[in-house]
Amino acid sequence: MNILIALIPALGWGTMPLITGKIGGSPVNQIFGIGAGASLIGLIAYIFTHPTISTAAFWLSVLCGALWTVGQIGQFISFKHIGVSNTIPLSTVFQLVGNSIIGVLIFGDWAGVKSKIIGIIALIIVIVGALFTSVSDQKEKKISASAVLFLLCTTIGFWVYSSFPNIPVIKQQSGTGIFLPEMLGILLGAIIYGLFADRHAFFEKQQYLNILGGLAWGVAGFAYIFSAQVNGNTSAFIWTQLNVVIATFGGIFILHEHKSKREMFYTILGIVLIVIGSVATSFA
Repeated sequence: MNILIALIPALGWGTMPLITGKIGGSPVNQIFGIGAGASLIGLIAYIFTHPTISTAAFWLSVLCGALWTVGQIGQFISFKHIGVSNTIPLSTVFQLVGNSIIGVLIFGDWAGVKSKIIGIIALIIVIVGALFTSVSDQKEKKISASAVLFLLCTTIGFWVYSSFPNIPVIKQQSGTGIFLPEMLGILLGAIIYGLFADRHAFFEKQQYLNILGGLAWGVAGFAYIFSAQVNGNTSAFIWTQLNVVIATFGGIFILHEHKSKREMFYTILGIVLIVIGSVATSFA
């Protein structure tokens, strides 16, 4: 049962890009769908769990969720430019490297020489894996430096979201307590983005069909809270890395993002290295 709980976040976060990719629409449509769907899951979770949360933690959680949208919008825009199968591995690497550096410099993670050596080696493995997934045989398909830089800059939103639980005022709260305000923050960030980027999107069918992707993301996020409780943070994190496999190969086989035999070989090798490196950082 514990393994099944651990698989839910990987499945939800891995299938979300595939659902939104199949439904289509603009990044405004897609980020609104995530915010609305995740907020619905948050409301349902709140009704059944009745968690408590301080006022300060509530509003910090809303802010954190709103900042998370920066990272997700960056992903959705990148999906359009370089595809899901290229975006997800790169985004995963940027998140892992950035979160690890923040953890070491600010929160004192990887204490001791041995831990730092393991962590650095793991990150190098992850980076090499990302380079392999970006191998392309055709010039027009090569991932541009500007596309990589854009994805890296927007990943800042994910870094904030991941570091957020380490803030003292939030550490005192339960995971179920901060879940709903975080989801409401995502919806708020999505609405603000939509109002500035494309107000007409609110009248488009894809704006609301993409809620299905938000439901998948929300279920995954809520399940992760319980996975961490029953499996431990390290094991729960390791299982979530399967989402990279699901999203990458789903982009190839479900969204029909073409790759040559050589590209496929390096993609598989890169994904294997990313998963190995991700798992290794958990033991640093």
